[in-house]
Amino acid sequence: MAKREKIHFETVDELLGAPTFKDGTEEIKIDKIHPFKDHPFKVIDDEKMSELVESVKINGILSPVLVRPDNNGGYEMISGHRRMHAAVIAGVDTLPAIVKELSDDEAVIAMVDSNVQREEILPSERAFSLKMKMDVMRRQGARTDLTSATEWRKLDEGTSATERRKLNDESAADGTRKKEAAAIAGEEYGMGKTQVKKYIRLTELLPELLDMVDEKKIAIGLGAEISYFDKDVQRWVYEYRLENGFLKQEQIEALKNHPNLDNLTQYTVIQVMNAALPEPKISGKVAISEKKLNKYFPSHMPARERERIILELLAQWKESQKEVQDET
Repeated sequence: MAKREKIHFETVDELLGAPTFKDGTEEIKIDKIHPFKDHPFKVIDDEKMSELVESVKINGILSPVLVRPDNNGGYEMISGHRRMHAAVIAGVDTLPAIVKELSDDEAVIAMVDSNVQREEILPSERAFSLKMKMDVMRRQGARTDLTSATEWRKLDEGTSATERRKLNDESAADGTRKKEAAAIAGEEYGMGKTQVKKYIRLTELLPELLDMVDEKKIAIGLGAEISYFDKDVQRWVYEYRLENGFLKQEQIEALKNHPNLDNLTQYTVIQVMNAALPEPKISGKVAISEKKLNKYFPSHMPARERERIILELLAQWKESQKEVQDET
């Protein structure tokens, strides 16, 4: 009896084109590799980059990058932009690379998935990468050929509740699990669809405001709410935060609830935001240190006696103020 040939099913990593030593690597000159178009991940010359550069100088590039061939005899970087940057600084001419034929959509998915689960990722990087992935998912209509066997039905923002219920009923009938793109994109990273949508809203922020979110000067949720304002209002909110050093939830709520939101001026925005701040609390106590009182009273004088004299002097001052007012 002939031995049955073992069938190989590609893993998710293989479908994604994630770095693996199975296919082997080849050395590619760095000047033949160009960055992934519009990739959202920032390559920053910070302390971690300096450490990576030193590691490259000592050990070389330990993990191969992932590239795909372009139409001009070169390669497009899919995963490994930081390693390539470090290699250039370290004076390395070539990179160990896995070359994978990927469609545009497959390349986006591989690029996002290989970067988005990094230990440290900025909100702006997560926001734009999730948006890129969801754009692919919307174009595909189903993800069975990309990273998951889960199918999904395109549900545009304009889809009515009735249409959504109908689609869900159809899904239940055929036993197939249908999900919104945001839910599918998020579940792989342990994020709910609401959280995904909140991140994607950040892509509508002015770059200056998005930088403040990255710098933790503005919370992610607050940034998402600000993103619904038009660019003029966003600009004025940014300038307010820059000048005053703070931005509070109640101020953004007040702007959102303004009856004439479409016709706000910068002056009105400032007025609304200032008016939304809570009134400063007025304390009923005035504390004067003993050191200050000792300048005017003998150190041996009892506190009760000091209090009596202060109150008498205050009564005299009040009377003198009344006389001044009467004269005027």
